[in-house]
Amino acid sequence: MTSHHAPPPADPRPEPTRHQVGAVPPPQLIHRAHVPGLTALLLAGGILVLAGLLLVIPFLFANTGSGGLAVGFVLSLVPLAIVLGAVAVVDRWEPEPKRLLVFALAWGAVVAVATTTLVQPLFLQTFGPRDADPGDMRVFLATVEAPFVEETAKGLALLILFLAARKYFDGPVDGVVYGMTVAAGFAFTENILYFGRAYAGGPGSTETLVVMFMLRGIFSPFAHAMFTGSLGAVMGFAARRWNAGLGIVAFVVGLVPAILLHHLWNSSGDQFLIVYAAVEVPLFGAAIAGVYLLRRADARLTHRRLAEYAAAGWFTPLEVDMLATPRGRKAGLRWAASRGRRIEMRAFIRVATELAYTRQRAVSGRDLVGYVQAEEGLLHEAGRLRSTIVAP
Repeated sequence: MTSHHAPPPADPRPEPTRHQVGAVPPPQLIHRAHVPGLTALLLAGGILVLAGLLLVIPFLFANTGSGGLAVGFVLSLVPLAIVLGAVAVVDRWEPEPKRLLVFALAWGAVVAVATTTLVQPLFLQTFGPRDADPGDMRVFLATVEAPFVEETAKGLALLILFLAARKYFDGPVDGVVYGMTVAAGFAFTENILYFGRAYAGGPGSTETLVVMFMLRGIFSPFAHAMFTGSLGAVMGFAARRWNAGLGIVAFVVGLVPAILLHHLWNSSGDQFLIVYAAVEVPLFGAAIAGVYLLRRADARLTHRRLAEYAAAGWFTPLEVDMLATPRGRKAGLRWAASRGRRIEMRAFIRVATELAYTRQRAVSGRDLVGYVQAEEGLLHEAGRLRSTIVAP
């Protein structure tokens, strides 16, 4: 290292820091200032989940019975694992805090389901067709009420995270990750209901259950993830220039594609296989391509910000390539593993990525409070980890 100064800001905003890095407390102490607000968010979320369980569990039991509930729970773990596995892949570049992912999953599985259950009668009373026969009412529920109410209930989790945990909502990839996680929770509970009800349906229930499981659990586990993920992506773009008003506008705008995708899915009816092949599969392919491009954009952003620190002497250009490119990370991890220091290298990559995003938030005028201290702590930790990795 040839300098002890952080790079100057990329635009005429208050300078992030020009302090010497001396005896700096480790990052876990620096981040403690953020814990009370996050703790309050998680505590409030926990209370809502407990309250929601008082409604959701009796509702599931009444519709499936004890046997159906147990079978539905076990089978629903399969699509849940598939979606959460995909979330882990998408979230690999800049992992979100596990506690916030748990919040998102629990919101979807319990709070959003409870909200939907409570709001549905009010929605029907206000907007439902008058004197409709049961068939028309089912169509209305599936194609109008469910898309609007369910996507709004799920999306509220994203709005809360955007407003209350903006430090961890940096861009569209984060929005997709949170959106998919909320959707995974919601689909999990919904699948328990569908699978459990099919199991408890009497004669022919086994065949019905098999068909239901194949359609929902194997062919289309990502349906809800696509709906709510689109909302998350819109809000993630807004998060790059954060302010509360913009977040609320993005929430409303992002609900439009989420509701339309949900409506299209639920409207397929007897034409499900045709719609699935002609519309949903191409949309899923487009979603994969979109996430890939967003991940590439995140990698370029990380490289750009770390290159600024390299220009100030904190990293070498070779280290920037190792820390901010997929190929470099793989090579670095392989090399560190050969020295028995893979864990330390993973921590080095994580800290460098957090440093890049901390600077990005400051450059874009967000999260300036405590930025200097956080930057110094991350630089200090990066230096410590580097020394540990290269030590004989």
